[in-house]
Amino acid sequence: MTTGRSVLLFLLAALAEIGGAWLVWQGVREHRGWLWAGAGVVALGLYGFVATLQPDAHFGRILAAYGGVFVAGSLAWGMAVDGFRPDRYDVAGAVICLVGVAVIMYAPRGG
Repeated sequence: MTTGRSVLLFLLAALAEIGGAWLVWQGVREHRGWLWAGAGVVALGLYGFVATLQPDAHFGRILAAYGGVFVAGSLAWGMAVDGFRPDRYDVAGAVICLVGVAVIMYAPRGG
């Protein structure tokens, strides 16, 4: 259950961070206004709290692994929200990053 919880927390963190950054982008770059940007700042703050709920106690490990989730999640967000179509190199890079997440977070460790 710990792995399942960890994966869910990574997905929630990605939703908060990528969604928050997208809202700030929309507010500033797409001129949708400060309410959009402010909602993005709140979502980005929520990301910081969600990351602390990971069962592993090592900050560096959590953030390093989350980097891979962020890469894959950003491409998925672009596809779902902005109509972005990744090429095979984007997909290959995302897969490599997710393998890295699995190795960093879920490899068996002694002790």
